Amino acid sequence: MSRTVIVILLAVLMFATSVGAIVAQPDTKAAEAGRTIDLETMVPKSFAGWQVEERRVFQMVNPQTQELLDKLYSQILTRTYVSPDGYRIMLSIAYGSDQRGTLQAHKPEVCYPAQGFKLHDLQKTELQTDFGSISANRLFATLRMRSEPVTYWFTVGDSAIENAIEKRIVQLRYGLTGQIPDGLLFRVSSLDPDRERAFLTQDRFVNDLLSSVTPENRLRLSGLGKKQLFIR
Repeated sequence: MSRTVIVILLAVLMFATSVGAIVAQPDTKAAEAGRTIDLETMVPKSFAGWQVEERRVFQMVNPQTQELLDKLYSQILTRTYVSPDGYRIMLSIAYGSDQRGTLQAHKPEVCYPAQGFKLHDLQKTELQTDFGSISANRLFATLRMRSEPVTYWFTVGDSAIENAIEKRIVQLRYGLTGQIPDGLLFRVSSLDPDRERAFLTQDRFVNDLLSSVTPENRLRLSGLGKKQLFIR
């Protein structure tokens, strides 16, 4: 976003906040108004040659305590998929039915360092899919001999978001109907010292997954289709 667009958006947000009591105090969760979600069933266990690996081979990085997980998230799906050639992708989706709060504790920038990892090369990217591009983030995490390239993004409601301004825009849009938006953090990673190979394989995994789900579930997982909400 340009500086001018950001200034305009901030002005609009302040105005909407000052005149919208209904926005300030929505009282119905969108998840309770026909937007139910079940990660276990909406994400297939096999698709395009990828298969869930039932036995745990790698420890997946998540916030450390079950108490914290239960407090922050309505659902968490963690799986490891393996391709026909033996490449493994770890998938983690943290879903919250109330996005007035934050998925902060599940962000890789938070939960990886909390478990001793060093972070390298955090950067934004446009992950290209057959259905449009997803505004995502990438980083490279290391812990002793473990090298883990990570790709992730956030959605609030049906929209992929990049920053707090975009999150607030979606909250206001839902607030006008008296609803509290839900949302999720979608994360894929792999144990691979070759970052280029890892990110290319993660992109392929995401494309294969999004191609295997219904359009409704694709929208929920990726936010694709709502790009018109924001000026890029």
